[in-house]
Amino acid sequence: MESKRFEQYISICEALANKKGHDITVLDLGETATVSDIFIIVTANSETHMRTLVEAADEALSKYGVKHPRIEGENSPHWRLVDGDNVLVHVFSRKGREHYKVEKVWGDAEVYIHENKSDN
Repeated sequence: MESKRFEQYISICEALANKKGHDITVLDLGETATVSDIFIIVTANSETHMRTLVEAADEALSKYGVKHPRIEGENSPHWRLVDGDNVLVHVFSRKGREHYKVEKVWGDAEVYIHENKSDN
């Protein structure tokens, strides 16, 4: 069953899933980090796919009133970040996700794995 703490972020996950993002994971950092409350992590198949997922995250965040989130890593082939203040969306290539291991770094965080209904 989904945690109520994650409900407001489901639409961001759905937007990423609708653009065929893989392995969508939400980390609730809560009190453990000063950088953000929530990390949403998604894997892309290519650089073009990474751009598509960044655009999807940007659009989904705008529905929450986050206008023009800061985007980092635009020239990186392995990682992009969409900074929506209390939520950070990490878009990784498969190689980048394996390298950075964000889930392990924040191992104490509460985790929600988003099931992509189109994969079932």
